Amino acid sequence: MVLSGFLAASTVLGGATAALILGAAPSVAQQTDVLSISGLIPSSNNEGVTLKIDDLVKIAPTKFITTTIWTDGPQEFEGTSLKGLLDHLGVTSGTIVARAVNDYSVNIPVADIEAGGPIVAYHRNDKAMPVRDKGPFWIVYPYDLEDKYRSEEVFSRSIWQLTSIEIKE
Repeated sequence: MVLSGFLAASTVLGGATAALILGAAPSVAQQTDVLSISGLIPSSNNEGVTLKIDDLVKIAPTKFITTTIWTDGPQEFEGTSLKGLLDHLGVTSGTIVARAVNDYSVNIPVADIEAGGPIVAYHRNDKAMPVRDKGPFWIVYPYDLEDKYRSEEVFSRSIWQLTSIEIKE
């Protein structure tokens, strides 16, 4: 009975919450309220950084309203400009490997990231996004701004439940 309750909690709530239910402290990799950035990061001597929403709001904050193929009607997204985040970290080349809670990952060439483009969203419609609602972090493009943001390639890069970014060559 306890095990089935744990499995239900794990399925419904996610591994980090289930670990808290059992009293175990989740590792940084399991925590969903932080964004871990690793790999080739000049500003950290390639040691990596861990950012919470409180940190991200200080780095190139921006917001826009757009529609998405995953939500109904226009949505306001607030977050950190992905270009601004890369500039802040000193990243000028390579590939971003963005990973979600379930280990799904996407590759985004740094050369494709431009000012006014994608953000690491941490709020949608003035509210934090829980894991159940594509949060806490979601790479979102201003889809309605230009046709180039409404392609299968861009949609595939719009990873939600984002937990980590690795910068590779």
